[in-house]
Amino acid sequence: MKITALPLLLAAASATPLETRASGVQGFDISSYQGTVDFAGAYSSGARFVMIKATEGITYTDKTFSSHYQGASSAGLIRGGYHFAHPDSSSGAKQAEYFLAHGGGWSNDGKTLPGMLDIEYNPSGATCYGISKSAMVAWVKDFGETYKSKTGRYPMIYTTADWWNTCTGGSTAFSKDYPLVLARYSTSVGTIPGGWSYQSFWQNSDKYTYGGDSDLWNGSEASLKTFAKGA
Repeated sequence: MKITALPLLLAAASATPLETRASGVQGFDISSYQGTVDFAGAYSSGARFVMIKATEGITYTDKTFSSHYQGASSAGLIRGGYHFAHPDSSSGAKQAEYFLAHGGGWSNDGKTLPGMLDIEYNPSGATCYGISKSAMVAWVKDFGETYKSKTGRYPMIYTTADWWNTCTGGSTAFSKDYPLVLARYSTSVGTIPGGWSYQSFWQNSDKYTYGGDSDLWNGSEASLKTFAKGA
């Protein structure tokens, strides 16, 4: 929400595991479930970024995306959109295009995070959407390559270690290019899957005082700004 091994990142700023540092940078992620968000309060308390739900599948757009995006921008937060994946409903390319058409783009203005692909347990069905591991890896690649072809950057991948290992077989195909947003509600990030050397963002709690879920950038505020800009 959520990044030298990954070419989009700062090697020195991001390679050290979060637990060995004095601090990371606080942020959060939100969707329409959070109708009221205190963006100014979050910024005043030290938050510097927010990931905002934009789309799901190829038929759903989050009704609060625009107002959330505007609120985040007004508060001075670095912000970006995320897409909740439905790999069983359409191709990765189609979902990337839908995401891009409804707020998921990226620009190198220093205020915009690259889009995030939220790929995790199916809330209403089979754990891996009834898709084989190899097909899931191909789907994620289809989404990511389409996104990069339109924006010049690979999207971030949000997932849990358990889901990634279960549904992609622990694929290491994305660790060199795709920043990892790792979800684990604990005092440490735990075991990082998929060949990633470290997480770029860590969703460490499903509760954040000012709205949504808590996230930590694995670096300094300066490196977060550089990451947003794509430098």
